[in-house]
Amino acid sequence: MGFIDEIKARAKADKKTIVLPETEDERTYKAAEAVLRDGTANLILVGKKEEIEKNKKNYDISGAVIVDPATSEKTESYIAKLVELRQKKGMTEEKARELLLSNYLYYGVMMVKMKDADGMVSGACHSTADTLRPCLQILKTKPGTKLVSAFFLMVVPDCDMGADGTFIFGDSGLEQNPDPEKLANIALSSAESFRTLTGKEPIVAMLSHSTKGSAKHADVDKVVEATKLAKELAPDLKLDGELQLDAAIVPAVGESKAPGSPVAGHANVLIFPDLDAGNIGYKLVQRLAKAEAYGPLTQGIAAPVNDLSRGCSAEDIEGVVAITAVQAQAQ
Repeated sequence: MGFIDEIKARAKADKKTIVLPETEDERTYKAAEAVLRDGTANLILVGKKEEIEKNKKNYDISGAVIVDPATSEKTESYIAKLVELRQKKGMTEEKARELLLSNYLYYGVMMVKMKDADGMVSGACHSTADTLRPCLQILKTKPGTKLVSAFFLMVVPDCDMGADGTFIFGDSGLEQNPDPEKLANIALSSAESFRTLTGKEPIVAMLSHSTKGSAKHADVDKVVEATKLAKELAPDLKLDGELQLDAAIVPAVGESKAPGSPVAGHANVLIFPDLDAGNIGYKLVQRLAKAEAYGPLTQGIAAPVNDLSRGCSAEDIEGVVAITAVQAQAQ
């Protein structure tokens, strides 16, 4: 059984309700049909019934709940709650009504906030900023978490590195240039995400172009400081740095470059020093190694809402729905 099949099996065992607000996109319907057929999750599609009927084409989504913000009996309570949450930022009833009736991403997030859904998946035709903005405004960060970050779950075929080819790459989707404190928190959140999604022990490498002082630069110093902070925050976590990528995942290289490290050569959680490195890294592995890349998945939000690459396939959406359901189980 492949990794994503295991995730789907876990999702089925304790079925959660996931919102799909991008009902203008055909990929949503293809994914929804598969999710409903396999019983991975209960689905809510947000939109006008006549538009959904037209957009769904021949896909069977008869098992989904369709919610039209203009006619739903819960919309008024959502408007009132949004005003309550955002009135200090100038939110009025009129603005809240206009926003929720016109922006299905905001409506979906309000469904999660009001516990009418367990999570949301969006981003097939919206930017990461558009997907995350309502989450940060409405759901806020999870207690005990200092920032929201993003990661990709990478499943590399025919690979004996990482956890049988499974890795988390963080942050590969959100934090542009994290300072040492943010980088340390990204590492801890990514380790927790790895444990939640795989059930295995995270082994975290703080990546750099230097291994244990082999190069001198302010960028290296940032990773060294982040490693120190992360170890102070989570002394029992297997975490080490700074490590070059080959030293982090190739046993022979790790033993040579970082002898005695509990991480070198065995890492399954890779923490990149900035978004450029993380984004380039995941795309290289996805394209050259033909890896499955799920994400950007979010961590640190009070409820699971996950982003999608705008180049995603329906199968990617299906996988992220299952991942979101498993995250919801762990909440």
